[in-house]
Amino acid sequence: MERVKQLAAHLTYSTKGLSALERKSPDDVVITFAMRSPLCKAKRGGFKDARTDELMLEMFKHTIANSNFDPALVGDICVGTVLTPGAAYHARAAALTAGYPESVPVQIINRFCSSGLMAVTTIANQIRSGQIEIGLAVGVESLSENPDNGGPTQSELITSNPAAKDCTQRMGWTSENVASDFEVSRQDQDEFAAASFNRAEAAEQAGYFTREILPFTVFSKDPATGARIRVTITKDDGVRYGTTAQGLAKIRSAFPQWGNGTTTGGNASQLTDGAASVILMTRRKAESLGLKILAKHVSTSVTGVAPRIMGIGPAYAIPMVLQQCGISQDDVDLFEINEAFASQCLYTVRKLGLPMDKVNVNGGAIALGHPLGCTGARQIATGLNELERRKGKVLVTSMCIGTGMGAAAVFLREY
Repeated sequence: MERVKQLAAHLTYSTKGLSALERKSPDDVVITFAMRSPLCKAKRGGFKDARTDELMLEMFKHTIANSNFDPALVGDICVGTVLTPGAAYHARAAALTAGYPESVPVQIINRFCSSGLMAVTTIANQIRSGQIEIGLAVGVESLSENPDNGGPTQSELITSNPAAKDCTQRMGWTSENVASDFEVSRQDQDEFAAASFNRAEAAEQAGYFTREILPFTVFSKDPATGARIRVTITKDDGVRYGTTAQGLAKIRSAFPQWGNGTTTGGNASQLTDGAASVILMTRRKAESLGLKILAKHVSTSVTGVAPRIMGIGPAYAIPMVLQQCGISQDDVDLFEINEAFASQCLYTVRKLGLPMDKVNVNGGAIALGHPLGCTGARQIATGLNELERRKGKVLVTSMCIGTGMGAAAVFLREY
């Protein structure tokens, strides 16, 4: 009964605006760690020869080394990943190898591009319900090892439904549908993409990413002998310096067979490998362990949209989560919105009237890359890092989701 009262109190305060969110409670779900690997170009970058389980292992090892508490205290681990065959085997084995004791369980979650955020949300909800006090959320993807080959074949009982049939179509098709349906021009997409590259370049040169990136040591093939050797990667390798909209305009259409053919390899997210992790716990537990609190997880919302225009999901998920939290867009200091395609991200910005000086201020997936299962957790690490640098209060993360969905979450920086 007491737990029900606590949950009711949480729902009550979350509808009273920013001042209510700022109130501190021992039952708050807080973040004490949010970091990521470098993001590396699939098939060509620093992780091209690294296995998915090796990325998991390195992320787990770093998390233990930087958590500042006994790993046996972790009540559950949730790993978000999308294309990894046998993911549950890999995650459990990597956690044990890294040093998590046998008593710490592991689960896997897959909601396509939101999987990293869903891992965070799953752990947050377990903590909020009183099932655990501490949990670890990890997002990971190796598109080098597991390329996206599209959706599976479907039974004719399913394909007879037009919307269901659309679920397995290529994501490039959905980008062209958004661009065509909502009149997002090629020029506008290239200008948006160039801004993403320029912002990422400026942030990298200023050293902003160094505070969120962990050095990753992985195996790579020696080009001379073919032997597997250890290498340490310390920075993203997908940022293209000096990118201009004029230069991007010269890139040919990736999908000329669909819509107006405005999506290209320059104005869509890069295929990338990477990992990120977030440690969550009750405020009570964080204080008892003497840990620095970075932020509070307030709420996450997920909604569905038509599969053929799946990219518009954030335009609906963001207002939904803001309403749940009782705040407005004006209360938000930073938005991290996944740039799956310039078409859909630019549509979201326009639809909601978001100021561009608050959106992906250090670049997004077009410049940094989009490791599918990693992105949701990566956005939290990036967003909280920049929120701290700017001394802001509220971060919103959001992304579109394959098969027609959108997710968004609100975080409040501790200050």
